[in-house]
Amino acid sequence: MMPGPLTKTAAQMVAEARARVDEVSTRDAIAMLEDPDVVIVDIRDVRERHRTGWIPGAFHAPRGMIEFWIDPDSPYHKDVFAQEGKRYVFHCASGWRSALTVATLQDMGFDAAHLRDGFSDWVKQGGPVEREA
Repeated sequence: MMPGPLTKTAAQMVAEARARVDEVSTRDAIAMLEDPDVVIVDIRDVRERHRTGWIPGAFHAPRGMIEFWIDPDSPYHKDVFAQEGKRYVFHCASGWRSALTVATLQDMGFDAAHLRDGFSDWVKQGGPVEREA
């Protein structure tokens, strides 16, 4: 049996998420890089990071585990997400996955923003990039 037509497209979901989450421009994110109160979170797949590099100091949290890593009641909770007074800025390659992620985290009661145009724009605008040796 074939599945019925989608009631909402991925593009619609991203647009809805972007309409309700805090979006950070690449220029502003580059300026935040040295701020000790900002935690940049990279939700890209490990293979993407290996291929293209990453933002220096960014915490890697694969998108598939993010809800569990943030939830303090989860056995997978990571302390990095329990820091008082921190501003969390999530990013992916182009800003689509991070918009969806931050919208979900907002639904959980976790305050965060996302890098509107993603890592690809970070690289394009000359943001620093680390790579494996």
